[in-house]
Amino acid sequence: MRTAVYAGSFDPPTNGHLWMIQQGLELFDHLYVAIGSNPAKSYTFSVADRMEMLKQSLPSCERLTVSYFDNRYLVDYAKEVDAQYILRGIRSPADYEYERVMRHINGDMAPDITTTFLMPPRDIAELSSSMIKGLTGPDGWESIIQRYVPDPVMKLLIKQADQQP
Repeated sequence: MRTAVYAGSFDPPTNGHLWMIQQGLELFDHLYVAIGSNPAKSYTFSVADRMEMLKQSLPSCERLTVSYFDNRYLVDYAKEVDAQYILRGIRSPADYEYERVMRHINGDMAPDITTTFLMPPRDIAELSSSMIKGLTGPDGWESIIQRYVPDPVMKLLIKQADQQP
């Protein structure tokens, strides 16, 4: 069975993430969508909120598991769930350089795990969680962001904005 891990912060999940997950389900027999913790980042949403947004945004599928890992390297998590592949997206030259280096470091740590790269289509290639958070707030933000995130994410973004002073 071909098992892959697609990891990220998903803070919040975007339509770009959903595209990657759909592609992962087409390529692999089982896909772990894993929320990772990066000590260098500060998060807007709790792990519980991010897991809930992902679960509500994804179709129910026995070949898909949404999970969380902390204080471990991604390759160690992949080994733990018996994954042979890591799925990563490349949106830009900067992503490529970062992911190229990480692929080699991961290969040093776990040579039996293959990193697979996908490039999203042009209409979602610029999407990132950071971009979504940066667009949130000014008058009319809802109509801009709505096309970039799934409905459950949009609802939580609106709820969070309404709670701001």
